[in-house]
Amino acid sequence: MRKLWSLPLVTAIALTLAGCGHTDEEMAAKQREIDKLSADLKAAKAQLADDQAKFSEAQSSIERMKEQLKQAGLGLEKSQGEAQRLAQALAEYKQRADQLAVIEARFRELRSKLDKLNQFGVKVVPRNNRLVIQLPGDILFDSGRDDLKQQGKEVLGQVAEVIRSDKDLANRYFMVGGHTDNAKYPAGGPFRDNWGLSLARSRQVLLFLIDDHKVDPKKKGDVGGGGLNPQRWAAAGYGETDPQQGTVEKQTEEDRKKNRRVELVVQPNVEEMLNLGAIK
Repeated sequence: MRKLWSLPLVTAIALTLAGCGHTDEEMAAKQREIDKLSADLKAAKAQLADDQAKFSEAQSSIERMKEQLKQAGLGLEKSQGEAQRLAQALAEYKQRADQLAVIEARFRELRSKLDKLNQFGVKVVPRNNRLVIQLPGDILFDSGRDDLKQQGKEVLGQVAEVIRSDKDLANRYFMVGGHTDNAKYPAGGPFRDNWGLSLARSRQVLLFLIDDHKVDPKKKGDVGGGGLNPQRWAAAGYGETDPQQGTVEKQTEEDRKKNRRVELVVQPNVEEMLNLGAIK
């Protein structure tokens, strides 16, 4: 039976920082993303309608089989095993369809909650069969450094607020993944290589997210860290080995900008071991 998870990855639209205008090229790119999202949604609806038709056809097939067995004088008691097998297959199919609907709704809700951070380049996407919150490295860190910029802390604080206020998300396991571009790390630098830099950056993001969350009544907004459960977070550094644009060997300047990033990867539960590429 064909799985529902078959549509390609669709990335969210990154906007420019607040206060900046939009060029014609950026507006055209945004329109192309909107058109692609509309086309993918239409295709997803068509896929669902096709699978529902197959589900109904399978049910009809069971009834026809019962009638044929009855006419042949075999009786339902002699075909009980086959009928149970088909009924179980249908039940499993429906269960997987229901699970997909729940996962898709969860993904859409998370992306909706983080839409306000699109202006900073924050995106929620399915990648490598995982739900991923992507944060641009240039928002979080200065070149070659691992100390969080003030703007980076503010963005991370808002992401942490979304996770902290969602019971399901707060109880999930996350991996913080640091990524660099393929530019060679300078000799004699404090992190030795891109592996060291990416790991140091992911560690700094993790430490901020699990630090105590405080609110200063004399100041606007939160102060301190994200207040997330440290038992559910881990950090990893990938260096330049996992680019999302270009290849390890060849990257344009625009590729490098997109590859410098930190990802908050939502670890899947057992029921989510499906193809998340079907979610748009």
